[in-house]
Amino acid sequence: MQEHSLFILNQHHSIANHYLAEIRDTQVQQDSMRFRRNLERIGVLLAYELSKTLPYHQQDITTPLAQTKAALLTAFPVLISVMRAGIPLHMGMLDAFDRADSGFIGAYRDHDSGTTFEIAFQYFTAPELHQKQVILIDPMLATGKTMVKAIEQMLKRGTPAMFHLVAAIAAPEGVDYLRDYCPVPFSLWLGALDEKLDPHAYIVPGLGDAGDLSFGPKL
Repeated sequence: MQEHSLFILNQHHSIANHYLAEIRDTQVQQDSMRFRRNLERIGVLLAYELSKTLPYHQQDITTPLAQTKAALLTAFPVLISVMRAGIPLHMGMLDAFDRADSGFIGAYRDHDSGTTFEIAFQYFTAPELHQKQVILIDPMLATGKTMVKAIEQMLKRGTPAMFHLVAAIAAPEGVDYLRDYCPVPFSLWLGALDEKLDPHAYIVPGLGDAGDLSFGPKL
Protein backbone atom coordinates (compact mmCIF):
# COMPACT_ATOMS: atom_id res chain seq x y z
CA MET A 1 0.00 0.00 0.00
CA GLN A 2 1.37 3.40 -0.95
CA GLU A 3 2.12 5.86 1.82
CA HIS A 4 -0.12 8.87 2.27
CA SER A 5 2.92 11.14 2.13
CA LEU A 6 6.70 11.07 2.40
CA PHE A 7 8.79 13.81 4.05
CA ILE A 8 12.61 13.70 4.17
CA LEU A 9 14.16 16.30 6.46
CA ASN A 10 17.63 16.51 4.88
CA GLN A 11 16.22 17.23 1.42
CA HIS A 12 15.98 20.82 2.67
CA HIS A 13 18.96 22.82 3.93
CA SER A 14 18.57 23.40 7.66
CA ILE A 15 20.35 22.96 11.00
CA ALA A 16 18.98 19.40 10.97
CA ASN A 17 21.79 18.46 8.59
CA HIS A 18 24.31 19.22 11.38
CA TYR A 19 22.47 16.92 13.79
CA LEU A 20 22.25 14.15 11.20
CA ALA A 21 25.94 14.49 10.39
CA GLU A 22 26.91 14.27 14.04
CA ILE A 23 24.90 11.11 14.78
CA ARG A 24 26.79 9.44 11.91
CA ASP A 25 30.28 10.71 12.80
CA THR A 26 32.32 8.04 14.62
CA GLN A 27 34.23 10.71 16.58
CA VAL A 28 31.07 12.44 17.83
CA GLN A 29 29.42 9.08 18.53
CA GLN A 30 31.86 8.52 21.38
CA ASP A 31 29.83 11.05 23.38
CA SER A 32 26.59 9.18 24.11
CA MET A 33 24.95 12.25 25.64
CA ARG A 34 25.63 14.21 22.44
CA PHE A 35 24.26 11.33 20.36
CA ARG A 36 21.04 11.22 22.39
CA ARG A 37 20.67 15.00 22.29
CA ASN A 38 21.02 15.08 18.52
CA LEU A 39 18.35 12.40 18.14
CA GLU A 40 16.10 14.46 20.42
CA ARG A 41 16.69 17.54 18.23
CA ILE A 42 15.83 15.58 15.10
CA GLY A 43 12.68 14.41 16.88
CA VAL A 44 11.64 17.99 17.65
CA LEU A 45 12.13 19.06 14.03
CA LEU A 46 10.26 16.06 12.60
CA ALA A 47 7.45 16.66 15.10
CA TYR A 48 7.22 20.28 13.94
CA GLU A 49 6.93 19.25 10.29
CA LEU A 50 4.43 16.50 11.08
CA SER A 51 2.34 18.89 13.20
CA LYS A 52 1.49 20.87 10.06
CA THR A 53 -0.63 17.96 8.82
CA LEU A 54 -2.72 17.35 11.97
CA PRO A 55 -6.30 18.56 12.57
CA TYR A 56 -6.75 22.02 14.16
CA HIS A 57 -9.64 24.09 15.47
CA GLN A 58 -10.13 27.76 16.29
CA GLN A 59 -10.25 28.64 19.97
CA ASP A 60 -10.85 31.93 21.79
CA ILE A 61 -7.85 33.20 23.77
CA THR A 62 -7.84 36.02 26.32
CA THR A 63 -4.68 38.11 26.40
CA PRO A 64 -4.05 40.93 28.92
CA LEU A 65 -5.25 43.39 26.26
CA ALA A 66 -7.90 41.71 24.13
CA GLN A 67 -9.74 38.65 22.93
CA THR A 68 -8.22 36.81 19.99
CA LYS A 69 -8.36 33.44 18.29
CA ALA A 70 -5.74 30.75 17.83
CA ALA A 71 -5.61 27.57 15.74
CA LEU A 72 -4.94 24.78 18.25
CA LEU A 73 -4.53 21.03 17.83
CA THR A 74 -7.89 19.31 17.97
CA ALA A 75 -6.23 16.47 19.89
CA PHE A 76 -2.64 15.60 20.69
CA PRO A 77 -1.30 12.47 18.97
CA VAL A 78 -0.27 9.27 20.72
CA LEU A 79 3.48 8.58 20.59
CA ILE A 80 4.59 4.92 20.40
CA SER A 81 8.29 4.12 20.28
CA VAL A 82 10.34 0.97 19.81
CA MET A 83 12.61 0.46 22.81
CA ARG A 84 15.31 1.02 23.62
CA ALA A 85 16.70 2.79 20.59
CA GLY A 86 13.56 4.87 20.04
CA ILE A 87 13.60 6.61 23.42
CA PRO A 88 15.75 9.70 22.53
CA LEU A 89 13.78 10.36 19.31
CA HIS A 90 10.57 9.82 21.30
CA MET A 91 11.61 12.37 23.93
CA GLY A 92 12.33 14.95 21.25
CA MET A 93 8.88 14.49 19.77
CA LEU A 94 7.40 14.62 23.26
CA ASP A 95 9.07 18.00 23.77
CA ALA A 96 7.00 19.25 20.83
CA PHE A 97 3.79 17.30 21.58
CA ASP A 98 4.08 17.90 25.31
CA ARG A 99 0.53 16.78 26.14
CA ALA A 100 0.72 13.55 24.15
CA ASP A 101 0.13 10.14 25.71
CA SER A 102 2.86 7.57 25.14
CA GLY A 103 3.24 3.86 24.54
CA PHE A 104 6.23 1.56 24.15
CA ILE A 105 7.10 -1.58 22.22
CA GLY A 106 9.92 -3.97 23.07
CA ALA A 107 11.13 -5.60 19.83
CA TYR A 108 14.36 -7.10 18.57
CA ARG A 109 15.80 -9.11 15.69
CA ASP A 110 15.59 -12.82 16.49
CA HIS A 111 18.32 -14.31 14.30
CA ASP A 112 17.98 -17.90 13.14
CA SER A 113 21.17 -18.32 11.15
CA GLY A 114 23.28 -16.25 8.81
CA THR A 115 21.46 -13.07 7.84
CA THR A 116 17.90 -14.36 8.28
CA PHE A 117 15.84 -13.11 11.20
CA GLU A 118 12.34 -12.50 12.46
CA ILE A 119 11.07 -9.64 14.61
CA ALA A 120 10.33 -10.79 18.16
CA PHE A 121 8.05 -8.80 20.48
CA GLN A 122 8.51 -8.93 24.24
CA TYR A 123 6.53 -5.96 25.49
CA PHE A 124 3.75 -3.63 24.34
CA THR A 125 1.87 -1.04 26.33
CA ALA A 126 -0.24 1.77 24.90
CA PRO A 127 -3.15 4.07 25.77
CA GLU A 128 -6.43 4.11 23.85
CA LEU A 129 -5.62 4.22 20.11
CA HIS A 130 -9.05 4.14 18.45
CA GLN A 131 -9.46 7.08 16.04
CA LYS A 132 -6.28 8.71 17.37
CA GLN A 133 -3.41 10.17 15.39
CA VAL A 134 -0.67 7.63 16.19
CA ILE A 135 3.03 8.35 15.71
CA LEU A 136 5.22 5.22 15.59
CA ILE A 137 8.88 6.03 16.31
CA ASP A 138 11.95 3.92 15.47
CA PRO A 139 15.24 5.72 14.78
CA MET A 140 16.38 3.20 12.14
CA LEU A 141 14.00 2.01 9.41
CA ALA A 142 16.04 -0.84 7.93
CA THR A 143 13.96 -3.76 6.60
CA GLY A 144 10.61 -2.27 7.66
CA LYS A 145 9.59 -5.51 9.38
CA THR A 146 9.54 -4.02 12.89
CA MET A 147 7.17 -1.21 11.93
CA VAL A 148 4.79 -3.54 10.08
CA LYS A 149 4.72 -5.97 13.02
CA ALA A 150 4.20 -3.09 15.45
CA ILE A 151 1.28 -1.76 13.42
CA GLU A 152 -0.28 -5.23 13.35
CA GLN A 153 -0.02 -5.35 17.15
CA MET A 154 -1.56 -1.90 17.53
CA LEU A 155 -4.49 -2.73 15.26
CA LYS A 156 -5.50 -5.37 17.80
CA ARG A 157 -6.16 -2.48 20.25
CA GLY A 158 -8.30 -0.38 17.89
CA THR A 159 -8.18 1.47 14.59
CA PRO A 160 -6.31 4.80 14.69
CA ALA A 161 -7.42 7.66 12.47
CA MET A 162 -3.92 7.80 10.94
CA PHE A 163 -0.49 6.24 11.33
CA HIS A 164 2.56 8.52 11.09
CA LEU A 165 5.84 6.56 10.91
CA VAL A 166 8.99 8.37 12.03
CA ALA A 167 12.66 7.40 11.62
CA ALA A 168 15.91 9.35 11.76
CA ILE A 169 17.56 7.18 9.09
CA ALA A 170 15.89 4.85 6.57
CA ALA A 171 16.87 2.47 3.80
CA PRO A 172 14.99 2.31 0.48
CA GLU A 173 14.30 -1.39 1.06
CA GLY A 174 12.47 -0.56 4.29
CA VAL A 175 10.36 2.09 2.60
CA ASP A 176 9.48 -0.36 -0.18
CA TYR A 177 8.56 -3.04 2.39
CA LEU A 178 6.17 -0.63 4.11
CA ARG A 179 4.57 0.22 0.79
CA ASP A 180 4.08 -3.47 0.00
CA TYR A 181 3.10 -4.90 3.38
CA CYS A 182 1.77 -2.20 5.70
CA PRO A 183 -1.90 -3.10 6.22
CA VAL A 184 -3.11 0.50 6.57
CA PRO A 185 -2.44 3.90 4.96
CA PHE A 186 0.39 5.84 6.56
CA SER A 187 2.58 8.93 6.27
CA LEU A 188 6.33 8.57 6.52
CA TRP A 189 8.65 11.10 8.18
CA LEU A 190 12.41 10.61 7.78
CA GLY A 191 15.52 12.48 8.78
CA ALA A 192 17.40 10.97 5.84
CA LEU A 193 16.89 8.26 3.22
CA ASP A 194 20.16 6.35 2.79
CA GLU A 195 21.60 4.25 -0.04
CA LYS A 196 20.84 0.62 0.78
CA LEU A 197 20.96 -2.30 3.20
CA ASP A 198 24.12 -4.40 3.48
CA PRO A 199 24.02 -8.25 3.43
CA HIS A 200 23.34 -8.21 7.20
CA ALA A 201 20.34 -5.85 6.76
CA TYR A 202 22.13 -2.83 8.25
CA ILE A 203 21.67 0.60 6.72
CA VAL A 204 24.51 2.01 4.58
CA PRO A 205 25.96 4.57 5.23
CA GLY A 206 23.74 4.52 8.34
CA LEU A 207 25.26 5.11 11.76
CA GLY A 208 25.56 1.75 13.55
CA ASP A 209 23.40 0.57 16.44
CA ALA A 210 21.34 3.52 17.72
CA GLY A 211 20.48 1.75 20.98
CA ASP A 212 24.10 0.97 21.83
CA LEU A 213 25.22 4.47 20.88
CA SER A 214 22.52 6.00 23.08
CA PHE A 215 22.77 3.76 26.15
CA GLY A 216 25.88 1.58 25.88
CA PRO A 217 26.45 -1.92 24.47
CA LYS A 218 24.12 -4.73 25.45
CA LEU A 219 25.02 -8.34 26.20
